[in-house]
Amino acid sequence: MVKVVRSFPAPESLEEESKKVTGKYDKQDVIDRLRKDFYNKCYICEMKELQDPNVEHLLPHKNGKYPERKFDWENLFWSCGHCNSIKNNGKYDDGIIDCCRQDPEKYLKFQIKNDNVVIDVNNFDNEVQKRTALLIEETFSLKNTGMRTYTSNERLRLLQKEMNILYRQLEKIHNNPDSKITLRILRSLLRRESAFAAFKRYYVREHAIEYPGLQQYVELDS
Repeated sequence: MVKVVRSFPAPESLEEESKKVTGKYDKQDVIDRLRKDFYNKCYICEMKELQDPNVEHLLPHKNGKYPERKFDWENLFWSCGHCNSIKNNGKYDDGIIDCCRQDPEKYLKFQIKNDNVVIDVNNFDNEVQKRTALLIEETFSLKNTGMRTYTSNERLRLLQKEMNILYRQLEKIHNNPDSKITLRILRSLLRRESAFAAFKRYYVREHAIEYPGLQQYVELDS
């Protein structure tokens, strides 16, 4: 999960649809804007080029119980079906980090330990941070059904593949610090737009002594 800059004003269809009894919050203009704003990747797991994109509500509208949330542009997020289904659990109803308002990288530590995703929090007393960390971990590890076992494993596989690409490029820049081609590849890998960016960026920040020249590409929002 990385910081996302949401575009404004809100898509025109939201106001129009909110006046209807059976209004839709996922008209084409909403989908186009969310897809672009969120770099066409799930804001929770950060998988790119989604085959099952969902327009997800950060705070649930509970089938009309909270109508003000249903068409609220700032409450709509771009997610994959896998993460949306996991988040659709009562324990997440009180909210997770809003990555359009806060930089998740300031509060969470994105790690892989012994082939498992581990998300630590900076403030263990902060319930929002803890819920967010648990949700991200579950998207890579929850296996309570056959399909979730597959989709969780697939996300972990893709994350590890992306990290291995990063490791190879880091080894190249270590051996040849002046390689402009390698540096250009690393800059691309470390952009927030890239797949699983939070994990790659955290790794580089944690190895700042080894890669001081890359720290400018993983700076947090002030």
